[in-house]
Amino acid sequence: MFGHITAQTTTTQPGGGIDIMSILLFVMLGIFIFMMFRRNKKTQQQQATLQSQFAPGVEVMTSFGLFGRIVDIDDEENKVTLELSPGNLATVHRQAVTKIIEPAAGVPAATEVPDDASSLTAAESGSTPAAAETPEETLKRLNDEGKKDN
Repeated sequence: MFGHITAQTTTTQPGGGIDIMSILLFVMLGIFIFMMFRRNKKTQQQQATLQSQFAPGVEVMTSFGLFGRIVDIDDEENKVTLELSPGNLATVHRQAVTKIIEPAAGVPAATEVPDDASSLTAAESGSTPAAAETPEETLKRLNDEGKKDN
């Protein structure tokens, strides 16, 4: 006879159902996409600047760590021929060359190395005081130094 009456309550969000978290999510996604495109554009500009400096005779490094000198550039097929060492050539894709190696400014001049051991003798290189000592003098000097330490 008596029925149960229940009230249903519904909650609605103000503003038609779009909350601040959804807006924040879309803004962050937009910033992420913008930064991604900006980075790609910057990388492409750096690569274009680098490739404009390519010429035969330039020392370069590839993305996989090979060092060499550019011998030939084939623009149609995007290939670069590198001389890794005298007589050893390697052909790589143009985009694999990632760095131009600048010659060091303060590199000392190469010292001349003789073919024989003549420069190792004391007579030609000038005698030093230690080389002019006799074995007895050397023993005396070492004994005197040992006494100073004690």
